[in-house]
Amino acid sequence: MALLLAHEVEAPRQCSYLPERQASLENLVMQEVSPEEYEHLLVRGWRRFGPLYFRPACASCGECVSLRLPVESFRPNRSQRRARAACAHLRVEVGVPRVDDERLALYRAWHAERESSREWDPSPLTPREYSLQFSFPHPSAREVAYYDDGAEGGPRLVALGICDETPRAWSAVYFFYDPACAALSPGTANVVFQVELARARGIPHVYLGYRVQDCASLRYKGGFRPHELLVGRPALNALPAWEPPAAPETAEPSGTP
Repeated sequence: MALLLAHEVEAPRQCSYLPERQASLENLVMQEVSPEEYEHLLVRGWRRFGPLYFRPACASCGECVSLRLPVESFRPNRSQRRARAACAHLRVEVGVPRVDDERLALYRAWHAERESSREWDPSPLTPREYSLQFSFPHPSAREVAYYDDGAEGGPRLVALGICDETPRAWSAVYFFYDPACAALSPGTANVVFQVELARARGIPHVYLGYRVQDCASLRYKGGFRPHELLVGRPALNALPAWEPPAAPETAEPSGTP
């Protein structure tokens, strides 16, 4: 049974996704959370990093909308199929998250490129911080590791997805990759692969976290269709409502990804 250690709602601060707005999170710090208990939170819009469970609590903004893919009806579009095919040569290992020099180096190379291309703040991420955020012991924690066996010098880790698995939900938490592989569209391929993985395991939904329509880093999630959006911020004892968007949000791209 889950053990609640702390519960707080942050004071408003500048939003990381929409800098002109104010944001705050509702945070739960918990231990001994079972997969079933975590799923109860996940379907109500909560996310997890280590022992921290959080969801938006912004007073005047509702742009962070939880998005999930119904596994049986999801169909990748042309560019998504192309990305999956471009990464088909990579060997995939699904296991328990861990921290080592190879994973730290991959994260740092990816984040450094984002600092340059998208003006992200630096994030060196020490082994302790990586362990706390990405490999904290949890019965639901998974990692999807992509290896290029034909790389010079032998097999090389080129991409890594941090995920959570519950009986009826697969949650894509975080993803990073070698910037040298960007032309393969590994982020898109990763989403398609995780839907395939969930389908093979009999899991009905893949959760992609929050879609923010006016944020370039999070808008892409709406391009995976069909998808469902969580209505509002349901209380822990309320039934959640997931609905399809009112209209298609993006057209299928006709060019290369």
